[in-house]
Amino acid sequence: MIGRLAPSPTGAQHLGNARTFLIAWLLCRRQGGQLWLRIEDLETPRVKGWATAQAIEDLRWLGLDWDVWGEGPTDFGEIRQSHRLARYRQVLGELKLRELVYPCTCTRSEVEAMAGAPHEPRLDGPIYPGTCAGRSAGEAEELSRRGIAFAWRFRMPAVRLGFIDQFAGEQALRDAASDLGDFVVGRSQGGIAYQLAVVVDDHDMHVDHVVRGDDLLLSTFRQLAIYQALRWPVPDFCHLPLVVGSDGRRLAKRHGDTRLSLLREAGVPAARMIGYLAWQSGIQTCWESRSPAELLGCDPLVNLPTEPLVFAAADAVAFFRTGC
Repeated sequence: MIGRLAPSPTGAQHLGNARTFLIAWLLCRRQGGQLWLRIEDLETPRVKGWATAQAIEDLRWLGLDWDVWGEGPTDFGEIRQSHRLARYRQVLGELKLRELVYPCTCTRSEVEAMAGAPHEPRLDGPIYPGTCAGRSAGEAEELSRRGIAFAWRFRMPAVRLGFIDQFAGEQALRDAASDLGDFVVGRSQGGIAYQLAVVVDDHDMHVDHVVRGDDLLLSTFRQLAIYQALRWPVPDFCHLPLVVGSDGRRLAKRHGDTRLSLLREAGVPAARMIGYLAWQSGIQTCWESRSPAELLGCDPLVNLPTEPLVFAAADAVAFFRTGC
């Protein structure tokens, strides 16, 4: 098994990230697999300069280790997406040659207006209506010459797409084109979108087991379409229920401060928090302090609840110190 930990430095890592990291680590390490650390820091305004180093320190504090990938890793052994832009553009170039992408000049607000009715809550945006789908990849040159910005959209095939998720079970779309629509994989200025970058990374790193939150289930169908278009092997996927606040929404500042860096700097023992997550995930039957290594004999999925983990404590530091 080859897996990966893939924090995004758009902010601090929190309790929900820790649960996903822990289960991903256990699934890989208990089978003697390799595990890469990938920093998903594609150049966007949301990336914070301090967040990469903090995420690495958080993982070390949790007791989660990783292996060194063989293509010029930094001293920490992590792979950074921001260092791999040339590779992403190479693959995007192949998609252009095969007319699997096209230049789209529609703005986000225009797409939302064209969609009309609000999109379904399960979707991460309106379905693109195909306004620019008649363009060929070669028309991008004229748009660039005229100074018109555009995005590269992947032509979603009008086929059934499906996969068997290790935890969530069978997942399928009847018609991927109508259910999700064409999606952005790049920008005219050279930017690369997450959906393409993550596929290229996992392929190049021979990742065959992807563990992440179930909020990314729909992203898997987009990535599956790219894998199939490039004729690359598809990894196994395992999507986990999120950690949410008392209102059922994913953890955020409105639920109180659950940053791992806050807990670490406040002197909360990592084993205390790991033990709590293991208990709430059905890995152990009670809340006892544990290191990740002490949990290697347990299957982290066999008793994992299918519902999200609700964390309702307003003060996470006090909660983990006192247990209430």
